[in-house]
Amino acid sequence: MNSKKRILLVNPPHTAIGSRIPKEQLPPLGLLSVGGPLIDAGFEVSLLDAEFGPMTVAAVIDRIAAHAPDVLMLGHSGSTSAHDTIMRIAEGVKLACPGLPIVYGGVYPTYHWEDILRGYPQIDYIVRGEGERTTTELMLAWSRGADLAQVDGIALRRDGLPLATAPAEMIRNLDDYRVGWELIDHNRYSYWGGMRAVVVQFSRGCPYLCSYCGQRGFWTQWRHRDPVQFAKELARLHRDHGVQLINFADELPTGSRKAWLAFLEALIAENVNLTLVGSTRTGDIVRDADILHLYKKAGVIRFLLGIESYDEAMLQTIRKGTTTSDDQQAIRLLRQHGILSMATYVVGFEEETDADYWRSLKHLLRYDPDQIQMLYVTPHRWTPYFETVENRKVIETDSAKWDYKHQVLATARVPPWRVLLWVKAIEVIMQARPKAILRILLGKDQHVRHGMRWYTRMGRRVWIHEILEFLFSARLKKSTLTLRSFWGASLAANEESMLKRKRTIPLRASKTKGPDPAEQNPALRT
Repeated sequence: MNSKKRILLVNPPHTAIGSRIPKEQLPPLGLLSVGGPLIDAGFEVSLLDAEFGPMTVAAVIDRIAAHAPDVLMLGHSGSTSAHDTIMRIAEGVKLACPGLPIVYGGVYPTYHWEDILRGYPQIDYIVRGEGERTTTELMLAWSRGADLAQVDGIALRRDGLPLATAPAEMIRNLDDYRVGWELIDHNRYSYWGGMRAVVVQFSRGCPYLCSYCGQRGFWTQWRHRDPVQFAKELARLHRDHGVQLINFADELPTGSRKAWLAFLEALIAENVNLTLVGSTRTGDIVRDADILHLYKKAGVIRFLLGIESYDEAMLQTIRKGTTTSDDQQAIRLLRQHGILSMATYVVGFEEETDADYWRSLKHLLRYDPDQIQMLYVTPHRWTPYFETVENRKVIETDSAKWDYKHQVLATARVPPWRVLLWVKAIEVIMQARPKAILRILLGKDQHVRHGMRWYTRMGRRVWIHEILEFLFSARLKKSTLTLRSFWGASLAANEESMLKRKRTIPLRASKTKGPDPAEQNPALRT
């Protein structure tokens, strides 16, 4: 038995502009998803959310030492940009608590496991891929002194050298593992202008092959939860904890029309006053033109749409799988049904010129989205896109700023200051144009007006912060460092982090008692 081994989950303070500016906090879904199965397996689990404050690294280390857990687990949805902070926390913890095992999980360590285990002795174990099953199996094996190299889906050291065990099989039934909502105080988390909020996943993965996406391969294959049970869970969160806002973390919650429709109908039947925000593809909105009234009735108030580029050739190059006509039609359809559209637009896919930025602005004005989010291309080493730009120059070598809101790759024909000028000018023109202002002031739907006003207030603070940071922080330097020399060779061959095949013998962590060597199988996966 594990004698109630104490596990501390830590959500580190994040440096990303988007995390610092809104002054609202969303719960760390990834850590909560790991925490639920660990609790059900008999471990004593606590969460330290260092985003509140945010806490300094020194304060986080002090809190961990005072808690004195048996195992420390670190991870963050920001992944790449959070890596440096996590390493500094782990290093300090190892000095304060030398014998404390440290487990690290997330997208970035899933692929960079070998570099981390070679360069950061403070990390003991890395969980690769989904965490619910693998983390539980790792802790069950560790608690009884079993050979951890038999646990699929992890990386560790053997004889001082990095070793990856066999890939874990992805979780086929997402309802097999529950979110550990009891680990948080719901009163502390809000979004969308003070609404009590949670982050959820109806589905994982995406069937499309966008070459730059850092998430698709991590989840390996698109799957969804039981629509009715998922709706019941959201209703319970509303009734038992006063949750008002549901933020979907899915890449594609609408991937199956049948499943999404079943969810909408089940949530409507629950008769709870929830507001839903999330991301989806424009093609799914066009596909669902006849049921968008159900989106609205269920509480959907905004969908983020990955427009990425106005150029059909570029959309094909990055394997987006959409068309500009779908993009425009989706925005019109959402507006007709009182649902906000946020268009994300990525600069830097190619060596753009001033004329390209001017054309981008004209096309965005024609699309007429309610909200705009301008992003900089951020090439992840495990994506196919990485190989296409590996010889471009890196102008931001601080990985903490690889958060999509900082320029990472050089654009040969436009200097960084002018790229910033174009991006900030496009944002102002799009958000301050007469149509947008009128929707804020005179929109018929109060929920739409609220969403427009909240985003405008938050966006204004982010906009000013980005300008000041560029002017007064360390400047981007002319660099001879290519992307390949900065990160190393492409890892795209290992893009799919887990196995798709069905296992012959289903294994699940016990939900009724702690780990028992006579009952538990040590070969669990994520």
